[in-house]
Amino acid sequence: QVQLVESGGGLVQAGGSLRLSCAASGRTFSSYAMGWFRQAPGKEREFVAVISWTGGRTYYADSVKGRFTISRDNAKNTVLLQMNSLKPEDTAVYYCAADRTSGIRTMRAEYDYWGQGTQVTVSS
Repeated sequence: QVQLVESGGGLVQAGGSLRLSCAASGRTFSSYAMGWFRQAPGKEREFVAVISWTGGRTYYADSVKGRFTISRDNAKNTVLLQMNSLKPEDTAVYYCAADRTSGIRTMRAEYDYWGQGTQVTVSS
């Protein structure tokens, strides 16, 4: 069992930066792949980024590639999402998720545990 708690969301102007953090409980955190998803009002929850259990592999949605960076610290049970050059279309609730298979996967249904989400609002 893994419990996830996101933090770091807020209001930022276009072009600004935010860093989201996801704190995980559970001794098996280091064996899970970790992903970030987001959901804008009236839209489906969509994949943003994923990192393998070792941190050696990452994968990003095309819409955030080159602007967002996912990382993890297994000693601290934490996964981060550094978001730079933010755009109004990045506005959404951002969710942290854990995948027990530890692989690089992008489908919402493939993830086993979810946090409650943190709101990110980018003003133009």
